[in-house]
Amino acid sequence: MSAHRNVLAFVMAGGEGARLHPLTANRCKPAVPFNGKHRIVDFVLSNLVNSEIYSTYLLVQYKSQSLIEHVRQTWTMARFMPQQFITVVPPQMRNGPEWFQGTADAVYQNIHLIESFRPDIVAVFGADHIYRMDVRQMIDFHVKTGAHASVATLPVRLDQSDQFGIVEIDDDHRIRDFKEKPKTTRPMPGSRTHALASMGNYIFNADVLLRQLRKMHDNGETDFGKHILPAMVNSHKLVAYDFDTNEIPGAKPYEEHGYWRDVGTIDAYYQAHFDTLGAEPKFRMTNSRWPIYASPDPAESAQIENGTINRSVVGSGSIVDGATLDHAMLRRSVHVERNANLAHCIVMERSRIGRGAHVKRCIIDQDNDIPPGERIGFDLQADRRRFPVTESGIVVVPAGFFPRRERAAAPVAPRIEAGHDAACDTGPRIEVAA
Repeated sequence: MSAHRNVLAFVMAGGEGARLHPLTANRCKPAVPFNGKHRIVDFVLSNLVNSEIYSTYLLVQYKSQSLIEHVRQTWTMARFMPQQFITVVPPQMRNGPEWFQGTADAVYQNIHLIESFRPDIVAVFGADHIYRMDVRQMIDFHVKTGAHASVATLPVRLDQSDQFGIVEIDDDHRIRDFKEKPKTTRPMPGSRTHALASMGNYIFNADVLLRQLRKMHDNGETDFGKHILPAMVNSHKLVAYDFDTNEIPGAKPYEEHGYWRDVGTIDAYYQAHFDTLGAEPKFRMTNSRWPIYASPDPAESAQIENGTINRSVVGSGSIVDGATLDHAMLRRSVHVERNANLAHCIVMERSRIGRGAHVKRCIIDQDNDIPPGERIGFDLQADRRRFPVTESGIVVVPAGFFPRRERAAAPVAPRIEAGHDAACDTGPRIEVAA
């Protein structure tokens, strides 16, 4: 079994997240809040910890301060196992004044960490996805098949093939071809509509990875998907691990088996939130046998004065005072005033929804004070003159767009220190399904 093997993990958390703008205007993609109390990066880190992989380097680059603070506050490994670590590593520029030029270059620039740790196996995982995965099962498959490198895979629609690395395999799961984001591709065996795609999660034998990184660098190459893996197809044994075979303890029968979402666009990010709602969601955030960890939270409990709440999440320190929430997600310290109406909305930290405001199909980033009577999401043409709006009609209000105003005395949610992006703080989860 994999538990006794010496495993070192690298998590690629340097993503700029341009397609998630404006949510990534001041934070990197892995630091973007998700659901009531988490950030996107919490999923991969929780999967590694739950899989008993405790030695992890988190490689960061763009707008990383919020992520660094989150890891410092949340991912102190003393909570899980002393003498183990999750360490943030920015570009060290040991080989010149360049930032990471690609995923493989990021690992190459930190090749000394592999050499000093001397692992048997190196796991290289992305930080941008919403899922649960027992990594030990993938490592066991890697060892059993005698692979030099393994790629976690799942089916994607053919019209999405240009967003993924696409692999072709034989009957023994060996990868015979690897193309990074091809414009067109053939369907996978047994399907007319889907191709087999890389999830961006890789397992390498450490000695093989070291040799390939040095060879890549000498050739001026920088990326796993574009360079290293395609080049290894003919010279090494690459195998495809079927993510659908991964079994998670505590999963419920009603959950979507093999749930995995790339939340790299506003539309995908928005939809993934609502996959977690309801009495029988596609992806259940609470699972005591495979938890998704979040930071400790000293805030007070949420306060519901009165109102109507249907299938919503209310974060700690929030106040709902005579408002209507329908498929709404309130993160920490959100105040929704009387007669306000939120429908299919995500509202982030320290925001206030003014009296009588009506908002639908909207993501409101932190520190916004929506004026009384404001209407957002009802006239998309007018909304586009003020806010980013996706093709599907999701409105995004950037952080601090509506500055805080002085209000008459009213119950006020606990304040958070300025500059603290409390995107992952824990608190009561209140769901009332109709």
